[in-house]
Amino acid sequence: MNEVSMRRTESHIIELISTLLVQGAIKDPRLSKFISISGIKLAKDLSFAKVFVSTFEDEKTLETSVMILNNASGVLQSRIGKSLKTRHTPKLLFVKDVSIREAIAVNRKIEDLKN
Repeated sequence: MNEVSMRRTESHIIELISTLLVQGAIKDPRLSKFISISGIKLAKDLSFAKVFVSTFEDEKTLETSVMILNNASGVLQSRIGKSLKTRHTPKLLFVKDVSIREAIAVNRKIEDLKN
């Protein structure tokens, strides 16, 4: 698969996962409503996808949400497989992405230096 098709497929998977989360495909009440899919790394053979999850909430909430998403990855993978026009549906692995919190911390430090 060429680079353009790979990026298009990654974007499509992010969109599908985000839509499923908004629609309430995972019914666990511990899943944060403030999580977002910040990125994805798709294997060249489409067998595996590492999905990065972020939130501005605390670390424990993010870890709990990632655990819930990994436990429900089969449901999400099944639903994604119905929408993708590929031969194989990638196996999903959700990992936490703390870049939002790190960016907020850096911005606070910069603001503190200004004052």
